Amino acid sequence: MLTDKKIFDDLDSFSLLDQKQLTLDEKLNELISLLNNSEIDSENVKQIQSKFNNAISQKLSEADLIAEFKKVDDVELSRLEKLDKIEMLLKSNYIDTKVVKSFAFKRFIEMIVPVFIGIVMVTLGFAMIILPAPKYFEMFTIFHFTLNDGFTLMDLISLIIILTGIFVAIKSYFKFANQQ
Repeated sequence: MLTDKKIFDDLDSFSLLDQKQLTLDEKLNELISLLNNSEIDSENVKQIQSKFNNAISQKLSEADLIAEFKKVDDVELSRLEKLDKIEMLLKSNYIDTKVVKSFAFKRFIEMIVPVFIGIVMVTLGFAMIILPAPKYFEMFTIFHFTLNDGFTLMDLISLIIILTGIFVAIKSYFKFANQQ
């Protein structure tokens, strides 16, 4: 059951949001009236417009905005407070399904590229071991199995490439598995 204090606190938070919006509207109307009443040239208009555009563009980027929404879920707040925070984020930033889809696509690309690089490295390493190489490319033999065959420096380099590819693929998988 809600207490009187809780109800008044909720009303105060809503009125605070409304006050911020009204203050912003008043300042914007004041700016418009100042611009209408002043005698400014085109150079001043361009400067004012660039300042305004810079202020608008300094809103959160797509990734930061998504991270802010995730932070709201992690914080121990009441449902009403979480709704207030989400409402403020939505009022101050533009987000729609295109933004979310582009963010999801970027994350998918960020995950798939290192996995693909790891698979290519593993394939290259195995190809270096399996395919015959000329004698001058085999370099030094580290350990001899027979008189004409052994474990060469080229095989060691190939194994390092294979292990690096496996490491890159696994690290990429766990990085994105832990973020979700």
